[in-house]
Amino acid sequence: MENYFRYFPTSEKDESWGLTVLNAGCTQIEKHSYYPPLNHPSHHYFNWDTGRTLDEYQLIYITKGVGYFESENCSENITEGSVILLHPEQRHRYKPDFETGWNEFWVGFKGIFMDNIVAKEYFDPAKTVFNVGFNGTILSLFNDILKFSTEEKPGYQQAISGAVIYLLGLLHSEHQQDTLLEKDIIEETVDKARLIFRERINENVTPEKVAEELKVGYSWFRKIFKKYTGLAPGQYLIQLKIQKAKELLADPSKRVKEIAFELDIESSFYFSRLFKDKVGLTPVEYRNQVLKKHKFN
Repeated sequence: MENYFRYFPTSEKDESWGLTVLNAGCTQIEKHSYYPPLNHPSHHYFNWDTGRTLDEYQLIYITKGVGYFESENCSENITEGSVILLHPEQRHRYKPDFETGWNEFWVGFKGIFMDNIVAKEYFDPAKTVFNVGFNGTILSLFNDILKFSTEEKPGYQQAISGAVIYLLGLLHSEHQQDTLLEKDIIEETVDKARLIFRERINENVTPEKVAEELKVGYSWFRKIFKKYTGLAPGQYLIQLKIQKAKELLADPSKRVKEIAFELDIESSFYFSRLFKDKVGLTPVEYRNQVLKKHKFN
């Protein structure tokens, strides 16, 4: 990989296209090397201690090595196949791991096209790092940008800005697929949890035990369960127990104490208080109401 960078003069006509490419390049950072390299252009230079802000967008593709990224919005480890999307006026800093170095491709750009798609929430400034893995099409587009920029043939600015738009489309598509996959995982987890709660309503089951059985962290489980169902898992379990209690109270041969025991509720006193809090009637009052209704029917 041969190190290369170029900064492009632009005209009003270029800017009227809607997206203007300002710079592009590729750099191989060897392990045990300092970053950025000394030949980094001064107006884009930064160090880890101070970071920097830009007045442009940048796409940076890491094709080899690992490192670190931090901004005012996030802090993430960078792996091979990471794409960093920088937004204007977003203070940030990044660097390769001193033991590995990395290979990077980048392109800087701005224009009303990008401003519009950010305003329409195709990209969120808080979401900076995308893990796309090795993607031959993305790598090819970066190489095309470098090739066209080297030749600087008439219309090259529009050609490389088209490649940037293609890159942005691929990045958005990859992110949408990741989001859908995460949604599938969440839905499957919640469905399994609801099934466990229903099947073991008479057992000493707790949300913490369910999370452990599903092999997920409890804080994440509680968060996604509540977001998906509108109820925290503990409240969902209580609602199931109350519904089951209503069914059991319709049987006059069952005492309230027996029902509390059957539902694994610690005491008949707590059961009565909980039932009244959720239903507005004590278990006895609810039973009398149900039996009265059945009598007249």
